[in-house]
Amino acid sequence: MKNKKLLLILALVLICALIVVVFVNLPKKEETGTTTEITPSEEITEEQERQTMIALYYTNIETNTLVPEARVIDAKSLLENPYKTLTEYVIEAPRNEKLKSSIPEGTKINGASLNGNTVTLDLSKEFLNGQNEENAILSIYSIVNTLTELNEVNSVRILIDGEENISIEGTNISLSEGFTRFAT
Repeated sequence: MKNKKLLLILALVLICALIVVVFVNLPKKEETGTTTEITPSEEITEEQERQTMIALYYTNIETNTLVPEARVIDAKSLLENPYKTLTEYVIEAPRNEKLKSSIPEGTKINGASLNGNTVTLDLSKEFLNGQNEENAILSIYSIVNTLTELNEVNSVRILIDGEENISIEGTNISLSEGFTRFAT
């Protein structure tokens, strides 16, 4: 009988201890009207929020093939005319020293606009300078592949100083049709 009482008392003590442990570990209610603020270890600046990654296509010096170069730019620079801006980047020298711009030196952009899903790009006559068949293809597709990275662009039509249907002298390449993305 003593053993039963002792076991009963021990069971009650264990139950009480268990209840105390459960209540102590329960999350406490916060007072109404107060908030807990979590501060990140580093604040994101407004400039960092505007950054976006783009792919620009350049010629690999060793293999003479087109390859993309990823670049982080301020997305705000793409607001006015993204087609002209991206083409300007492709005309500039790449950051990777194993790559080179495919566009002939001195090429200027007279205009760029989107019509449906085709970008019409008006370039200066310098685009035709010193082009053989291989260089012309690399020049055209460095622009086309860069611009077709944009969801709304499926093809690119190239004019030279506002003129359509130009052929690149010394090649079999005509600029009379739009160009679609070339698999690299």
